Amino acid sequence: MSLPLHFLRPAAQGFAAGLLLAIAGCGVSSKPDSASAAPPAQGALPAEVLVRSEAVMADTSMAKRSVRPAPATSYAPMPAGEAYPQGYQDEQREQYQALADNPIHSVAEAPVSTFSADVDTGAYANVRRLLNQGRLPPEGAVRLEEMVNYFPYDYALPTDGSPFGVTTELAPSPWNPHTRLLRIGIKASDRAVAELAPANLVFLVDVSGSMDRREGLPLVKSTLKLLVDQMREQDRVSLVVYAGDSRVVLEPTSGREKAKIRTAIDQLTAGGSTAGASGIELAYQMAQQAFIPKGINRILLATDGDFNVGISDFDSLKQMAVDKRKTGVSLTTLGFGVDNYNEHLMEQLADAGDGNYAYIDNLREARKVLVDQLGSTLAVVAKNVKLQVEFNPAQVSEYRLLGYENRALKREDFSNDKVDAGEIGAGHTVTALYEIVPKGEKGWLEPLRYGNSGAVVAGKSGEMAILRVRYQLPEGGNSRLIERPITDSAAPASEDLRFAAAVAAFSQQLKDGRYTGDFSLKDTEALARGARGEDRFGLRAEFVQLVELAQSLRTTTASNSEPLKGGYN
Repeated sequence: MSLPLHFLRPAAQGFAAGLLLAIAGCGVSSKPDSASAAPPAQGALPAEVLVRSEAVMADTSMAKRSVRPAPATSYAPMPAGEAYPQGYQDEQREQYQALADNPIHSVAEAPVSTFSADVDTGAYANVRRLLNQGRLPPEGAVRLEEMVNYFPYDYALPTDGSPFGVTTELAPSPWNPHTRLLRIGIKASDRAVAELAPANLVFLVDVSGSMDRREGLPLVKSTLKLLVDQMREQDRVSLVVYAGDSRVVLEPTSGREKAKIRTAIDQLTAGGSTAGASGIELAYQMAQQAFIPKGINRILLATDGDFNVGISDFDSLKQMAVDKRKTGVSLTTLGFGVDNYNEHLMEQLADAGDGNYAYIDNLREARKVLVDQLGSTLAVVAKNVKLQVEFNPAQVSEYRLLGYENRALKREDFSNDKVDAGEIGAGHTVTALYEIVPKGEKGWLEPLRYGNSGAVVAGKSGEMAILRVRYQLPEGGNSRLIERPITDSAAPASEDLRFAAAVAAFSQQLKDGRYTGDFSLKDTEALARGARGEDRFGLRAEFVQLVELAQSLRTTTASNSEPLKGGYN
């Protein structure tokens, strides 16, 4: 299949070179007997990479199993009061939420689409970890909006006093000649760390036995020390840990006392079962003890989500976060670990706690989240941000929203300030993509015999749609409304839209690819490679390597005769 000319640019590198870079640069997971296992010599390829690569090529069943989400019944908690044995290793029992793709809507029947903003990026880092381990991700691990939102885009900043600017763009879809992609972008002004309000942060750290691995507590400790380096004198830091029970390791301490905070972090060791709920309760108590009015009051929960003592059911834990956010303390989740990782819980806890969710697969990601994007992680500039698009039936016949499946809202929720929605931090960008069928083009739905295109408002026939964004200021009050008409344009797709389209295509191809048709992973690679742009931090180049890696894994799994759910048949 060939790409539309306005999307394509020549590929500059070969598959083999990209694959070697992806393997050499990945943090391949293994389970050493001790968290202090010696690293390989600088410049050497780690032995576990070679072993993992041979295993992938020799046993295609590993990749085959990885594309099937583990059922909830596979969760096997450690009995209360028992510790994980020395040399303990988990079985594959990661947990993900299975979500069906958003349905296709007829504009004549349902012209309005409403959803909550989402700034989480954890799904991308987690998918990267799985691919670098030589495993295709399960479908539940791939949330398209978090994949797309992982990358920065050049959106317009606010100029009218609003906390964020709004950008829209419309261009032909790269995978369907009959459809177009509508991109909606939101960009908040960034803030330097020095400009942030005083912060009251509670580090809540899982020190149970399941965290006794290189990807667990050792990485948590390194991550938190990066954040400590950013703390100021007016900031307060507390440290709470939990395993079989919970305890306070460090009372609220000024950010000036960095050596004291680092020492407390360095002394953490892992062992025991996981009483996560009691740890969350104690962390909220510490946050209230050091509460800063008009400041940033936030818990940072670092865990693999493998709760198995006390309250451990999903609904109760989520309701706890909903109740506690009313105290003015938000909850951010930082995911760590492999094999037993409960991604479903981590993403939903952050949502319920008015925080954000990130997965930390390596120290570079930790720096991105807690150093480069600290303002976005901590400082909220708008809360309960909702987006609503009304399509003009005279111009658009069908549409589908790409991603945001667990952020859908009812039409009437848009104007109801009591309905919770997403928060946007300083410097955050939010991207949403719709695939739309212009009037007269072939769509996905069979035409209705007695269909009605709907009335067209006089003078508005040239508009494709109208975008509405509703938000509240951090201090509350009545919500405010931004409206932007969306008109058709003959301009070619921007570099940012081409790259976002490549990420969206990849996300769909990692699932069932039902809407991307003959658009292949190779097409996705070419599209992304031609839209890398300046790529200051190398994130887009890394994405190209991941697509190449997925192509290799696809070839491996395709050699197995059994059809793969969510694979590439």
